[in-house]
Amino acid sequence: MPPLKVLVILGSVRRGRKSERVATFVMNRLAGNEAVSAELVDLRAVDFPIMEERLGRIDPPPPGVAELGAAIQSADALIIVSPEYNHGYPGVLKNALDYFYAQYKRTPVALVTVSDGGHGGVNAWAQLVTVFAQLGAIVLPQTIAVSNVDKSFAEDGTPLEPAYVKRTDGMITELVWLARRLNKAEWRG
Repeated sequence: MPPLKVLVILGSVRRGRKSERVATFVMNRLAGNEAVSAELVDLRAVDFPIMEERLGRIDPPPPGVAELGAAIQSADALIIVSPEYNHGYPGVLKNALDYFYAQYKRTPVALVTVSDGGHGGVNAWAQLVTVFAQLGAIVLPQTIAVSNVDKSFAEDGTPLEPAYVKRTDGMITELVWLARRLNKAEWRG
């Protein structure tokens, strides 16, 4: 069975961003899983302008938009790694998500939220669940909420709390299962 294509989107461009540590960790966990082939999309590298219209309704699209749309469309599953800023997720992530609509239909999505504080980005998570439900994606119930990121992950992405390895591997296992079930059903649009 060929590996599933998992697209990981790092939803922050902020200087000194700490969610990058967690994205590195997630990519490392995916690299150790033979069931998946993972690609990281760093929104810092994409640098989209403010969205004026969805892909398919603008000609020509801004640089990188068509490419990201194709990557989302061809992915078997998505993992979003997002910090929580001011009780929500970053505007740059919302901007990037809004360029697309049909590309998310029936796509499994796992959410990983990150915060400096003790709540692990639960407000960002709740908002992302609502947005992805509206987009027609299927949000995995298992989530990773990283609290106190400085105490939880080293700068190189090494977890300082072993529980994150078990939780993340469990989330990946569930994401792979769901993506395989959806692919088998052949009902993705």
